[in-house]
Amino acid sequence: MSENIEKKEKKDKKEIIRAIKFAIVSMSAGIVELATFTLMNELTSFKYWPCYLTALTASVVWCYTVNRRYTFKSGKPIPVVLAYAAAFYAVFTPATTILGNYLAETLLWNEYLVTIINMTINLTTEYLYDTFVVYRNNMDNNAIAAKEAEKAAQKEKK
Repeated sequence: MSENIEKKEKKDKKEIIRAIKFAIVSMSAGIVELATFTLMNELTSFKYWPCYLTALTASVVWCYTVNRRYTFKSGKPIPVVLAYAAAFYAVFTPATTILGNYLAETLLWNEYLVTIINMTINLTTEYLYDTFVVYRNNMDNNAIAAKEAEKAAQKEKK
């Protein structure tokens, strides 16, 4: 019985670490998104939506690439992962673009506040989608995870 509790605690700890890694990678993607958005917003005469869409695309490519390898440690083929990402963003992008454009252009909310709100919604929904849809039953099976498992097994033998 205590062995089951120990396994569950180990799994819970692993998932907490995974969520923290996801948040850190997402923050770095947020930097990519904000930098891209700022450059486009300040250096062009584009309206909100083209700046947002370009910035979102740059951050998505960064986030999915890094999270697949290091956070979820998935061996799932990149084209499959990108197909799932496309499905997520086929819903997320129009919704946040229309809402963001309405808030920024019609209600005259600050463009940066609107972008940060969209990024927060994205962080939460994407983590849940990635965990329970994209990488479900396909985590911790790439070369990095295999090396970590091998090290852990060697450590237990000692």
